[in-house]
Amino acid sequence: MEIPLGTHTRTQARTAPVRYSRTWDDAVAGICDARDAVAALLARVRPAPGRQTVQDARLVVGELVTNVAKHAPGPCTLSLETWPDAGVLRITVSDTSTDPPLRRPPDPRRVGGHGLHLVAMLSRALEVTRLPHGKRITATLPLTAEHG
Repeated sequence: MEIPLGTHTRTQARTAPVRYSRTWDDAVAGICDARDAVAALLARVRPAPGRQTVQDARLVVGELVTNVAKHAPGPCTLSLETWPDAGVLRITVSDTSTDPPLRRPPDPRRVGGHGLHLVAMLSRALEVTRLPHGKRITATLPLTAEHG
């Protein structure tokens, strides 16, 4: 095929977001599924996130869904979203409790109660939004590419 001079063809790859969403009637049942879902989603992202990044994302998802299982009756919804080359993963967990999550003062002698500290430490941003019948917590994690 001949292309006349002065005419350019341009192929532009459109980058579509990579998303996942699921609702569980019982958050306890969703904890393992949620961790597996975030690992599966990140396996589809290019450039591939590093192993530590995937482990951090699994930890954050596990902590957020576990908090729902402990503190909120009813269903739990998990949404994951990232865009190729955006460099971040948005993890959103919605539940039926209107009570905001509370970070208890650090206490190395206490078993449990450290999850929100870990989530905040690993996240670039952490946002709580009140909803008419519950709340939504969104953690934004940086995605670091695998090296080597």
